[in-house]
Amino acid sequence: MAKILHDKDADLSALEGKTVAVIGYGAQGNAQANCMRDSGIDIIIGLRKGPSSEKAKKDGFNVLSVAEASKKADIIHILLPDEVQGDVYEKEIKPSITGRKVLSWSHGFNIVFNRVIPPKDADVIMVAPKAPGTEERKAFLEGFGVPGLIAIKQNVSGEAMNIALAMAKAMGFTRAGVLECTFEQETYEDLFGEQTVLCGGLVELMKNGFETLVEAGYPPEMAYFECVHEMKLIVDLVYQGGIKRMAEVISNTAEYGMWSTGNKIIGPEVKQRMKEALKRIESGEFAKEWIAEYKAGIPKLKKAREDIGNHQIEKTGEKIRGLFQKK
Repeated sequence: MAKILHDKDADLSALEGKTVAVIGYGAQGNAQANCMRDSGIDIIIGLRKGPSSEKAKKDGFNVLSVAEASKKADIIHILLPDEVQGDVYEKEIKPSITGRKVLSWSHGFNIVFNRVIPPKDADVIMVAPKAPGTEERKAFLEGFGVPGLIAIKQNVSGEAMNIALAMAKAMGFTRAGVLECTFEQETYEDLFGEQTVLCGGLVELMKNGFETLVEAGYPPEMAYFECVHEMKLIVDLVYQGGIKRMAEVISNTAEYGMWSTGNKIIGPEVKQRMKEALKRIESGEFAKEWIAEYKAGIPKLKKAREDIGNHQIEKTGEKIRGLFQKK
């Protein structure tokens, strides 16, 4: 059973006199930088020139090049997209590392799959929220926070855990609770969840349900309501009170159908394919495939985006979502 750490387990004094360079200013960079600054942490932003750098300047941050920020900071918190981190690290961060630094991430992809090989005299930590950046910032501003994970890969200074906990506290994660894990655990379970359940599995389940109803002659609008729109309502019930609570709220007919039919749709053969997907992740096969796809110009990803954009489920969804917007 993983130990859950809270505010009382963390001390912001571990960051006193230290400058944190947030490298990247996307959804996570924006949220994490603003939360840490609001907690009194000295934050600078490392970016190439572009819309993100203009946004960060507008938000009042000192924006430097990635190399300059890496050189100036005591803690380099890398929040760039996974696929670009390796190249940016080699070209702009690694040459700028002078003296002992703390290298920090919110996802272990590049460390676990050896896209980044950190210097042996650096502390290497991970502070990862279990929520999108927008929700993370919203929870912080409401006086609470989202749960998070922390991991220590290298603890040269002996202070790596204290620094990771302090960063988690500065972002509000310890208000909700953080779990200590390894880089490998976070990376493998995160990729697995995205591919088989949260994104990949869920999208295919909704899409196949929609197609089954439409192909059987049901109106696409009704199929969308049943297989996509109501998904949020059910997931919200699970989020609020668990599967048991969701089962208590739905009708007896729905509950009986859930237990009598669900396991015939998602059965042992699906679990076996999930195990195969997990093995591909743990072996590094998926990482190699993704980086090769990126270097080739993401042709498969572009086609997938185009295909879903042209799918009837999206055309119908656009119409249905319009019903819920104020005129």
